[in-house]
Amino acid sequence: MNTIQVKELRKTYRMGDVEVHALQGVSLTVEPGEFVAIMGASGSGKSTFMNILGCLDYSSQGEYYLDGVHVNSLSKKQLADIRNQKIGFVFQGFNLLSRTTAVENVELPLLYDRRHHVKDAQRKAVEALRRVGLGERLDHVPSQLSGGQQQRVAIARALVNDPALILADEPTGNLDTHTSAEVMALFQELNEQGITILLVTHEPDIAQYTKRIIELRDGELRRDEPVKDRKIANASETI
Repeated sequence: MNTIQVKELRKTYRMGDVEVHALQGVSLTVEPGEFVAIMGASGSGKSTFMNILGCLDYSSQGEYYLDGVHVNSLSKKQLADIRNQKIGFVFQGFNLLSRTTAVENVELPLLYDRRHHVKDAQRKAVEALRRVGLGERLDHVPSQLSGGQQQRVAIARALVNDPALILADEPTGNLDTHTSAEVMALFQELNEQGITILLVTHEPDIAQYTKRIIELRDGELRRDEPVKDRKIANASETI
């Protein structure tokens, strides 16, 4: 089963009397365990595409299957459920609650899970933080953590629900070069464990850490190729 399958995806916005064609027939497949960079300049359709893949918006036309689920047919409530169950989000700005400890921040997706399939949310959150190398920072609030550590908390939060897919939107955008390499080392390590990752970036050097690059231009898929001369970061040195 494919993690992502999109067929002839189109998205049209109406701005007054003008129609804006943000996506114009994008089709692609992402297999389980892939590590994909999505690139594109401002106005390329990249953000629209990610919003649809993240179940934050609907397409105007076309088909989207996420881990075997036909997303187009879901209600808003079902869309919220699939976001919580199948997607882990990592953002440029970390999006952590400032007065809440690392472990409490990571617990949040479990508390919003209407299935209540995890009986011990705290234990699951602790496991996720240890997985990203923050087992000694469980009770620290964001202001007590570096930018790289805050992004690790965000990655642990994305992992805690065992999602089918991690969507990372410019996850190194607020980090310096050294810390960016540390975060990409962590993503590579998680990918080697079998986690499917889609990473949005405008930085070619960050895309070189992934295994496949997809580029959008004017709402169309213009490039889809394996990464050549892939960068490998040594996670054991950076964590």
